[in-house]
Amino acid sequence: MSAPYANSTDDERDLASLVAGFRAGDEQALAEAYARWSALVYTLAVRSLGDAAEAEDVIQKVFIAAWRGRNGFDPDRAALPAWIVGIARHTIADAHEARSRRRRLEQTLVDDTDGYTVDESADVAERLLLGEELNRLEPVPQRVMRLAFYDDLTHVQIADTLGLPLGTVKSHIRRSLTRLRTRLEANDDAS
Repeated sequence: MSAPYANSTDDERDLASLVAGFRAGDEQALAEAYARWSALVYTLAVRSLGDAAEAEDVIQKVFIAAWRGRNGFDPDRAALPAWIVGIARHTIADAHEARSRRRRLEQTLVDDTDGYTVDESADVAERLLLGEELNRLEPVPQRVMRLAFYDDLTHVQIADTLGLPLGTVKSHIRRSLTRLRTRLEANDDAS
């Protein structure tokens, strides 16, 4: 009977050592905390968000927030796993809010797209063809490309204007240019 009790004490000492290392800034303790509780955070996130990629983002954000906020962790108020779960719940709520903001932005972009006109002073035929091809893009890539072509904004300016990550803007532009080039080449071959 003494063996299970000894394991319990060893587990408590192991956890206490992990907590002390974590609070002291020991990166090995962070790695151990991640190994122990990242699956729990992932499960909570994927169940709530329904998206594996968003759940993986949540894991990263949770452990970065825990690491940065480790000085605020008080083991007398909560156990480390409970504290991490609390951060996860807040991060998941933030992910839901970000999703809602993206949807609102996409709808705004769709609504705003109707107001664009083509500059008649340029080569009219080319502009019309380009405008037609831009209209075939999804709403967000379409808005990104219009800001790049018609407003002559840089990638950074587009990201700031739309509130999108810079990498997302670059990806939209790269994919859209590939699609536009393919379509325009097909139109040239047909002429």
